[in-house]
Amino acid sequence: MITAYIDGGARGNPGPAGYGVRIEDENGNLLEQLHGGIGIATNNAAEYNALLAALRWAVEHGYRKVRIRADSELLVRQMRGEYKVKHPGLRPLYVRARLLVMELDDVTFEHVRREMNKEADRLSNLGMDESEAMIAAGKTSEQNPKPSA
Repeated sequence: MITAYIDGGARGNPGPAGYGVRIEDENGNLLEQLHGGIGIATNNAAEYNALLAALRWAVEHGYRKVRIRADSELLVRQMRGEYKVKHPGLRPLYVRARLLVMELDDVTFEHVRREMNKEADRLSNLGMDESEAMIAAGKTSEQNPKPSA
């Protein structure tokens, strides 16, 4: 079992957006940190991009059991099936996440307080910085998760 702490944000909502992911093994040891800029997007879209990055990483690295911890109650409740995904911009992201979940054996979603998600928040801010730099350079978006130093 791995645990992925995920976060996403946008400066302006919508605005320059990014995501961050901290992945730990069952003993809390760091396995990977991911972050990326996604251009202009909403906070919720950025949260879903963090989820997608975490799930893709788990699939690509052969992990079958994943605990997702996020401070977005909306994302957690949507992924648990407690809330419907009504926003048309989130639907495709939700569907992609569902497809990735189906490739895994066991995925749980836990809502955590912001204080418990500080590293993912720090990484998402790096992603937002990347978006601001992309926008300033005239690029529109980038969706590939990158290991962070």
